[in-house]
Amino acid sequence: MPRVSVIITTFNRRRFLKEALVSVLAQDYRDREVIVVDDGSTDGSRDEVSGLPVRYAWKENGGISSARNAGLTIARGDYIAFLDVDDLWKRRKLSIQMDEMERTGTPVTYTDEIWIRNGTRLNQRLRHRKFSGEIFERCLPLCIISPSSAVIHRSVFDAVGSFDESLPVCEDYDMWLRITARFPVTFIEKQLIIKRGGHPDQLSRAYDGMDRFRIASIAKILGSGTLSPGQTRKAVGELRTKCRIYAGGAMKRGKNEEGQYYLNLASLYEEKTVPGEMDE
Repeated sequence: MPRVSVIITTFNRRRFLKEALVSVLAQDYRDREVIVVDDGSTDGSRDEVSGLPVRYAWKENGGISSARNAGLTIARGDYIAFLDVDDLWKRRKLSIQMDEMERTGTPVTYTDEIWIRNGTRLNQRLRHRKFSGEIFERCLPLCIISPSSAVIHRSVFDAVGSFDESLPVCEDYDMWLRITARFPVTFIEKQLIIKRGGHPDQLSRAYDGMDRFRIASIAKILGSGTLSPGQTRKAVGELRTKCRIYAGGAMKRGKNEEGQYYLNLASLYEEKTVPGEMDE
């Protein structure tokens, strides 16, 4: 059995697929399998994998979470790595992470990134700063871990479950909340992936008000009963903040009913007694 399963998901991204595959097949870490999950492409993406040493799985279109979950189902490795089809790996990406994970036993590692947008290299903002250890609190404001940078032991998914297929976007944010609530992570301070953005068909461009999906994820994990009292306090605080900001934006756009819903949601959590609040 391969040690690492690499899952590449794609939907009508033929123009990126071959380059992404080459960056994985060129890895100096060899104990791995490469899985391409095609989420219903109609652009001839299958032709790009012809003759390559990869496992190709086509499915009816169901979204990014559905595609990743399909990959998880057929993966045979002890470790799972994802690569978004428009991203690239540097040659030693897997070997550096696997050396760290096998040496220390850490269940999750992720790496630094190079950002390219429309062909221009960008500097990361301070709010995208990366951390190691118990980082649940750091993951509440926004997603700081790129799925393309992570390697995750299979036991982590056994514990936290698969990607939430009800979320059209921010599914990675949702997963990282669930993982970091229960597991420490190790950040490797090397830029081992290249993230390429600015494409007109990026999912993040298809949805306005992304924070409503993050609010849903926070509310879900608060209801799961898996958070410690300290994690609960931080999650409730972030949910209140996001609800107020989102409500204000909705009302400015004339969406008063939607805005009032989020104000009411914030009030609901203000009325609840959060463990430990009375002691502070």
